[in-house]
Parts: sequence; structure tokens; C-alpha cells
Amino acid sequence: MIKFFDGGMGSMLNLSAGELPEKLNINEPERVFAVHKGYADAGADFITANTFGANSLKYDNVPELVKAAVELAKKAGKKVALDIGPTGKLLKPMGDLDFERAVELFSEVIEAGKDGADVVIIETMSDSYELKAAVLAAKEHCDLPVIASMIYDENGRLLTGGDMRSACAMLEGLGADAVGINCGLGPKQMIELVKEMRENTSLPIIVMPNAGLPESVDGKTVYNVSPQEFAEDMLTIAKQGVSYLGGCCGTTPEHIRAMIELCKNIPDSIPEKKTDTVVSSYSTAVTIGEKPVVIGERINPTGKKLFKEALRNNDIDYVIKEGLSQQEHGAHILDVNVGLPEIDEVKMLSDAVYNLQSVLPLPLQLDSSDPQALEKAMRIYNGKPMVNSVNGKQSSMKEIFPLVKKYGGVVVCLCLDENGIPETAQGRIDIAKKIINTAQEYGIDKKDLVVDALTMTISTNKDNAIETLKAVKYIRNELGVGTVLGVSNISFGLPKREAINTAFFTLALENGLSAGIINPLSESMMNAYYSYNALMGYDDNCAEYIESVTLSQTAVSSTSSMDLKTAIIKGMKEDAGSCAKELLKDTQPLDIINEYIIPALDVVGDGFEKNKIFLPQLLMSADSAKEAFNVIREYLVLSGQEKKSENKIVIATVEGDIHDIGKNIVKVLLSNYGFDVIDLGKDVKCEKVLEETIKNDCKLVALSALMTTTVTNMEKTIKLVHENTDAKVLVGGAVLTKSYAKMIDADYYAKDAMESVRIAKSFFGGEE
Repeated sequence: MIKFFDGGMGSMLNLSAGELPEKLNINEPERVFAVHKGYADAGADFITANTFGANSLKYDNVPELVKAAVELAKKAGKKVALDIGPTGKLLKPMGDLDFERAVELFSEVIEAGKDGADVVIIETMSDSYELKAAVLAAKEHCDLPVIASMIYDENGRLLTGGDMRSACAMLEGLGADAVGINCGLGPKQMIELVKEMRENTSLPIIVMPNAGLPESVDGKTVYNVSPQEFAEDMLTIAKQGVSYLGGCCGTTPEHIRAMIELCKNIPDSIPEKKTDTVVSSYSTAVTIGEKPVVIGERINPTGKKLFKEALRNNDIDYVIKEGLSQQEHGAHILDVNVGLPEIDEVKMLSDAVYNLQSVLPLPLQLDSSDPQALEKAMRIYNGKPMVNSVNGKQSSMKEIFPLVKKYGGVVVCLCLDENGIPETAQGRIDIAKKIINTAQEYGIDKKDLVVDALTMTISTNKDNAIETLKAVKYIRNELGVGTVLGVSNISFGLPKREAINTAFFTLALENGLSAGIINPLSESMMNAYYSYNALMGYDDNCAEYIESVTLSQTAVSSTSSMDLKTAIIKGMKEDAGSCAKELLKDTQPLDIINEYIIPALDVVGDGFEKNKIFLPQLLMSADSAKEAFNVIREYLVLSGQEKKSENKIVIATVEGDIHDIGKNIVKVLLSNYGFDVIDLGKDVKCEKVLEETIKNDCKLVALSALMTTTVTNMEKTIKLVHENTDAKVLVGGAVLTKSYAKMIDADYYAKDAMESVRIAKSFFGGEE
């Protein structure tokens, strides 16, 4: 039968503004225990320890707080879930928190609470990268089952852009024991999301909605879904097939009791086992096997003099441009190989992966013969990568399979062993079988394997192509495993290599090639790819083929010069700075801003609002625009022309609220649109907001709140500003809705950062 978790903690504690719930574990334990007891009496099977916000960024006594919390939960007499919430900071490159520092923060909580807990629940995660850090910490520091729950919007997207498929692929690869959805939405809004999650995971599912949406009634925050209505919607969710149900913000013991009463006889249901081979980045999932996939081969020093020079000079921008170019020419996955004998490959591969993922949404294939380089890159990779490679040697499998088991990935299996590469198809098939069987011994399913039957040049043996194609066909059709080939090896030593490559690529596709490692900048190779898909029914209405005709004419080559607008759109910070310097030689600063910077930001903002690009790309573009602005500002200072914008905006996270992720994102974008933003930080008293508004003669104030307990302080601040100035107030934050903003007398409500920009532009009459 379905097992039940408890409901909201913060909303039950009746916290005063600014009161931190985890401190109560020591200062007022009876308040915390009373909530636990209420949920235990309501019938919850799991009591969640009051550790959601316990981390060393907020507290200097985390072990003490966590141990006290676990003891209080245990006292309720039910199973204990050690609760891990987000740190409140964005991880680099979007924010300032290092990935390994995040792992440390979560590890401290898990070490302190693991002895008294029965399960670790990681919840309310809106960033897949932070979620990975938490899951790794749990897996490395305890043997408890790990549940990973995310906060999605109604479109099924995380704050940082991840969708269900990409997040589930990553979590299954990391070895999470269950996945789920919590917070942000009420149960009715989660019904469709649960259906989508079942389609994308093989793991047990947990669902913990809010009690609807928050409203302000008589100065208090209340939620608009009653216990009975909550229970009825949860019954609908239960019948879809889940393993665990619970509640989040606004839910009470009455909500949990009503839910249990209606759902207690519903059997738990684990989704059917999925067999798709999925590679993912933070926002994009690519399925290998549905239709052929293009893996871009150009980030590889073999035979590339300029690329080798870039690696020696630590020129990461060159690597990024190669990635951007391949993306624009139609690559679905990028191979990343930076191996040169004279450089530190361990560091270079990680640096390349980190920087490529900062700018590009494409999944990556980590390509190295150095297990240490692979492990470091796999650890910091945001998603589920391809891993190139393992082979049939026992030493190789012993080194690589444990890494794949720990970090997750789709591993490329090379058909060679201690005796080299067999000349015949049968010899390679035998090695493939050995690798597949050994992988299963390590707990790696064959859906996470793709086999490279190895392309040998026909210039040394006329049968090389034939034997490779035979092996590809058998492995795909008879073994049921995806296939991959480095196509261009077929023509080594021959003239007009592209003609041979194209013909072989087409033959390989016909014989069951799942993914080709090719040059996406080769027009003939990509023509063959799109033509094959159209002919084989993979391209509805030949849409991709038609689009590819214009794509080849408009895509940017990695060697072409980049203008300022393109540099900002692509998030190329250094290029943006150098382009701005070049433009200043013969273009007025204001013209550069109005003709290049603002239009570029508008393109990115429009893409963000249409879900075509996501928060990491938005922030990288903003960073690039900032670099260009800095160059212009320096020029104006030196020439004595600097003039501050008269469009001033005071921005703050309200008193009692120590979260500033949303506020910081809004600040960055407003600044880049030319507004003079006065950032007061977080936990700002209403009197301070008023003081700075008057002092700076600001006409627009922007306020953020992420906690229901601090919205009352937002209301107080709005009232104070309205009573003493003619300034208007713009509000936003995870707990707010348009109707809620109206109730607390805000003048404007922004659902996201780009809407804040649009409101500010409209308010100031479009004069940035």
C-alpha cells in the first residue's frame, strides 16, 4: 500500500517574521514535537525531521540542530525522514556557490542525522545541479534510501530549465531510490505532472503538494485548498500510481488525515521499467535509439593544429566556440576530448565541461582514456553524460564501470580487448557480449550502454567497412543495444575523404547505427543525415530536412568573427568585452547600448519567456552584457562623460527572509537594461527600505519574499512606502501570486525576472 509522509512544518509552527524554524529544535523543542505528534496521530508513516534549512551558511551549530531534530521526530514513534532542503544560493556559474562546497554543506547534515533516520528526503529542489550535489552527499555519507523531490512549474520545468526527462535520467543514474514533486503547486496542478513523471522514470514516485495557493486574509497567509478537497485530488494522484504521498506548504494534520482516509487502501505502484537510452544535460534529454543522433566530433585535438594550440594556451573560449558552432549546425551531443600529452588533462577536461555547460544546453560525451579525468568530469557534470569509453579488457571494465555506477552515464563500449581489435564482425560481437554481461555484474543495465563496433579504414583492408556494418546490425538488432561509430576513420589515408565518409555514414544508418560521431560542419554529412531521416519516416512533413537547408546558410562558423549582439546572445563574456572595445573606436556609447546590447538582451529575454532558453543561458548572457557595459562605463569615465541613470530602483528581500536567489537574478537583469539598481540585500527592515527610497528619490521599489512567514513584512513595507512616498512597489517571489500581490496592495507583480524588466521599462516610459 501507499506510504504517507507528513505535511507542512513552517506553516504549522506559527513563526514570527524572521524566526528560523531549525533553532526551535533546541530553544523550543516542545513546539516542534507538537507538530510531529499531530502528524503522527493523523496517521503519517514518516515524520520529517525539522532540518530543511539546516546548513552552515545559516547556522554555526548544524550537527547540534540536526541531532536534536532527529530525536524529536523519532520521539513521535514513526519512521524518521532526514530532511534536506536547498541552500538558498545558486551554484556556479549562475551563482557564487561552488559545487563541492554544496556537497560539503549537505554532507554535514547527513553525517549528523543519519544514525537516527530511516530515509533521506531531498526536497524542494529547483536546480538539478544542487540536487546532484545533495544526492552525491547522501550516497557518499550514508546507506539510507534517498528520495529526491523537485519543485516544478505548471509547464513541468525546474527554475534552471530542467524538464522531467532530463532530471529523472540524472537521478536514476546517480542511484536515487525514489523521485518526486513537491511544493510550488496545489494537488490539482500536479495531476498532469505526475502522469508525465511516470512516463519518464522507473523509480517509485513521491508527491507532496501545497494546500493550494497562498492568500492574505486579515493580515495572515492562508492556503485555499481545504483538507477534503486536498484529499480528493490526492486520491486522483494515488490512482495514477505512486508509492508515497504527503503534503508541503499550508498542509496540516487535518489535510494529511483526510488524505490517508481516502487513499489508505490504494496499492502503491512503481512505474514500468523504462528501456530508453537517455543522455541529458541540465535542460535537454537526448534519447539514443528513437532516431539517429549526431555527436559532434570537433572538440578533439586529433589532426587539428589550431585546437592543439588552444589547449596548450588554455584557451577555453576556442573550445566553447567549437561547441556553439556544432550546436548551430545540428549536433545533438558534443564529444569532448582534450587529451594532449603535454597538458593537465584532468583539469582541462573538467574546465572544458564546466564552461561548455555554462553556455550550451547540449548533453556532452566525456571522451578520455584517463579514468581520473573521467571521474572528475563526471562528478561536476550537470546531467547524465555519455562516457567514452570502456573496452573488453578486464582492467578497463574494472576502472570505468564503478564510475558509471556511482555517477550515472551512458557508456560507450569499444569492441577491443587484450588481443586488440578483431578483424571480423563475430569477434567484435563476442567482445560486445562480454562487456554487456560484465556491466550487468556491476549493476549497469544494457540501456546505459552503446556499443562502438569500431571503424577501421578501408585503405588497409577492403573488408573493414563490411565487417563493421555486420557488427553494427547484429548488435543493434540481436543484442538490443544502441550503436555508435566514429565515422571518419573509414577514409583515413584516402583522397576526397568526405565522399567516402558520407557513403559509409548512410550505409551505417541503414544497418542500425544509433549515433554517429561526425563533423556537423560537413554539409555532405549533414545532408546525408537529414535525407536519411526524411526517407525513413523519422521527419514528419520533411520539416527538419527543409529547416536544414536554411540552417547550413545561417549557422555561424567557429572561426568567424563574432559581433557584440551575437556574443551577448551566446553568453561569450570575453568576446562581448572585446567587441564593445572595437565598436567604441567609431560608435557612440549610447548607440552601442541601444543598437547592440539592449536588442541582444531582448532576444534572450524573449527566448526565456517562450521556454526556448533557460536561466543558466539567461544569466550568462546577462554577464556578457555586463562585461560590455563595464567597457563602455570605463570609456565614459576616462572621457568625463559618465552620467548616472535617473531611473533608480531600490531592491530588497524583506525582513525575516534570508533567501535572495530571485532578488539577485532580477538585480542582474535590471542593471543590464541600464537601470540604476540600489540593492539593499536580504532580511531588510521596512524602515530601511523607506529610508533608501527617500534618500535616492526612487520612484520604483522591488521587493522579494520566498517564505510565507515573511509576506506580512512585505505588506508592512508596501504600506510604509505608500504612506510616505509616491513610489510604486513591484513584488515577486515563490510564495506570491498575482491575486496575493493585489491583496497586499502591491502596484505590480512579476512572475519572473524578465517580467520585472518589462514592468520597469514600461514604468519608466521605455527610457533605459
